[in-house]
Amino acid sequence: MSSASDALTIHQLLGRIVYFHALFIEPELRPSTPSAPGPACCNHATAPGQLSVGELLPDSAWGALVEVADTLPAHHRPCPKATGACCATCHVASAATAVAAGWAQTECHSYRQAKPTESFLRDCGHAAAARLGRVFATQHAAHCPALDRLTVPEALPDTEELPLTGELLALWAEPTATTRHPVASWLNHCTGLDDVCRVLKTRRTDP
Repeated sequence: MSSASDALTIHQLLGRIVYFHALFIEPELRPSTPSAPGPACCNHATAPGQLSVGELLPDSAWGALVEVADTLPAHHRPCPKATGACCATCHVASAATAVAAGWAQTECHSYRQAKPTESFLRDCGHAAAARLGRVFATQHAAHCPALDRLTVPEALPDTEELPLTGELLALWAEPTATTRHPVASWLNHCTGLDDVCRVLKTRRTDP
């Protein structure tokens, strides 16, 4: 990442994830069974030598993303080794996957929408992994082979469907663009997912 302003923007967006998670998502989380571990990261699989968690994440704002993911055990699937020697970029990508999938599932339930399919949650997770993973890798010059296997699905939720998840995916598509504006600024005036649900209903019924 080339400038201090870019880094500040990224830190602000990470802070937005933490704030929205604490305000909207955590109060609605239900008990869940932890997922099985995910695939091995680059450093514990076929591409060792990547910059590690121990090198990049201590005292980093990105550590907050992992802390959010840890509250979503049904979706968080880090490397089976899960040590400070893990590939940092893989670690961030797996955390982003958990956040997007966990948010999408929680929003669908809270808005009384149809139960999301596994493929829908997987698409949200893959999009977040690709977008946040690439921003992290660019900022820290920590590209890893796992990023090359990540693609962003064409069909993703928007802010009229799932406001939190839709905004998350949209903001991280190009977080440092100078023309970026909050995708769903009205979220700043809500105090919980019940408020969000009421706004959605109002927006859908207004002529």
